Amino acid sequence: MILEMKVPSPGESITEVEIATWLVKDGDYVEKDQAIAEVDSDKATLELPAEASGTITLKAEEGDAVAVGQVVCLIDTSAAKPNTGEQAPKTEAPKAEEKPKQEIVQTPQAHSTVAAATYATGTASPAAKKILDEKNINPATIKGTGKDGRITKDDAVKAVPSMGTPTGGSRGETRTKLSMLRRKVAERLVSAKNETAMLTTFNEVNMTPIYKIREEYKDTFKNKHGLSLGFMSFFTLAVVRALKLYPAVNSMIDAQEMVSYDFCDISVAVSGPKGLMVPVIRNAENLTFRGVEAEVKRLALRARDGQITVDEMTGGTFTISNGGVFGSMMSTPIINPPQSGILGMHNIIDRPIAVNGNVEIHPMMYVALSYDHRIIDGRESVGFLVAVKEALENPTELLMGNDVKKALEL
Repeated sequence: MILEMKVPSPGESITEVEIATWLVKDGDYVEKDQAIAEVDSDKATLELPAEASGTITLKAEEGDAVAVGQVVCLIDTSAAKPNTGEQAPKTEAPKAEEKPKQEIVQTPQAHSTVAAATYATGTASPAAKKILDEKNINPATIKGTGKDGRITKDDAVKAVPSMGTPTGGSRGETRTKLSMLRRKVAERLVSAKNETAMLTTFNEVNMTPIYKIREEYKDTFKNKHGLSLGFMSFFTLAVVRALKLYPAVNSMIDAQEMVSYDFCDISVAVSGPKGLMVPVIRNAENLTFRGVEAEVKRLALRARDGQITVDEMTGGTFTISNGGVFGSMMSTPIINPPQSGILGMHNIIDRPIAVNGNVEIHPMMYVALSYDHRIIDGRESVGFLVAVKEALENPTELLMGNDVKKALEL
């Protein structure tokens, strides 16, 4: 029986996928549920499992864009599973050792040697010598055109490489087709720049209070929960608090309407093998520090391993992007449409600041909020970022209810 395998729908609104990689070859025997291909949608990379066991015939090439429901391979379910037992190779009688063929070496003709000697011993004129010395060029590498092989000024000038002339270095180029996911990301970023009134406001955060909490409790937290106490839980819960204070930032434009949400689905930008991915932490307002850290770790691992699903990347009401892990000091993050705001985290650097009239050195981070000015005014955007700053600089009171151990579930 010949089974036609069609492209399943990876998710709502997705009508086309791209064959990223075939994991089997034409004519291979495959087992049911064996991953036979990786397909790219505009949201994620997914594995395509075999629907039955049998011999496979491929009907699409890598890089082909195929519609949902299109046949991409055939599986002959009546084919018997091949015997994988390997017989020992037959031992052949040793052949008589063959004598290596002698290579015929031709002796260079005398006139060739003379010519080479003339080339190497040609002298340079004073003007030519000055040019060659300035450009650090060995005269022995130049064949002079003057009398008795003398290197003339013109020979020296021609030997100096010009700025626009290739000098033997590699000048190759490589063209690689963008994946469907990468093309979609590019399309969305351009759309966000062209279709929103995007502005960015900045502030800075003194990370000393968070450093002190992590230094005191990170080992206990790790031993109790098996998780690292990172910065993302502090930032996520600070964002949730600020979104409740400024609900306009937790809103979107839909045609001529403004849609506001009473929940906080926080998208977290992570780098995956296929490019930027933005999985979503659902209902972050209901999560504790432990809950946020567990969800961030789970989503990051799934993105890294290419196992993230479309459902895990769909939705989101606000985004947090951490360019600091790559060393970024300051940036203007681009809104993740149709959302209206994105918070950019950056690297932490010890800097001198004024504290109660004194200069002190503290670990400081610049933070940036890019927002859609069509529905978020300056008051909301600046107030939101100040609220995030306040929570991060006073986490014990504003995020932990003045009970750090209880907040960390220790």
